[in-house]
Amino acid sequence: MRKIKVLALFSGGKDSTLSVWKAIKMGYNVAGLLTVKPLNPESWMFHYPCIDLTSLQAEAIGIKLYKLQTKGIKEEEAKDLENFLKELKLNINFEAVVSGVVESNYQKTRVDDICERLGLKHLTPLWHKNPENILREIISQGFDVVFTAVSAEGFTEKWLNRKLDFEALEELKLLSKKYGIHISLEGGEGETFVKDAPFFKKRIEFLDIEKVWEHDSGYLLIKKVALIDKRNF
Repeated sequence: MRKIKVLALFSGGKDSTLSVWKAIKMGYNVAGLLTVKPLNPESWMFHYPCIDLTSLQAEAIGIKLYKLQTKGIKEEEAKDLENFLKELKLNINFEAVVSGVVESNYQKTRVDDICERLGLKHLTPLWHKNPENILREIISQGFDVVFTAVSAEGFTEKWLNRKLDFEALEELKLLSKKYGIHISLEGGEGETFVKDAPFFKKRIEFLDIEKVWEHDSGYLLIKKVALIDKRNF
């Protein structure tokens, strides 16, 4: 039986990585990953922190990575994505786009519209799933996820490079009750990076990092990384 060929929008964060894994388990042929790098840190559509490290993740997974750079200007960045997908579709002939959107109508409707114009399906394995259940699945399935940026009241510098585990999840739930943050960071309260996952053939280790903290927000600066073959352990 022929597998449907798909392209996955890939930021390297927890949601896009989980969506790639789910697409594979659902029987799709994930023919490529597409990372969109916004030059604007305040991009409405795309992930910014550690975005250059997705090439290591793609190598760890074993799927070809495609890259698009955009100025990150609202609405224009969606047009940049559409133009790139149109060109890429001619080369690898995929039939659907996978994204890790959970609750953002802004992101989903724009990708929906792009796919409709290009004759593609938009696959959203996490759409409107319970955020706490998504996090529990990520943790219980052995994803190694760390926080690379936080920017909401209640977060402190200790969250940078912190592993997403059940203890962190309980703290996120408390912060949600006290400050109204989205526990899955859907409101832009933070970003994550996946260092390892069940379908990774290699894992990523941070060898040298710097925590950059300013007032009530900060990000993780990755200075040196290593890609380690898991078969050696």
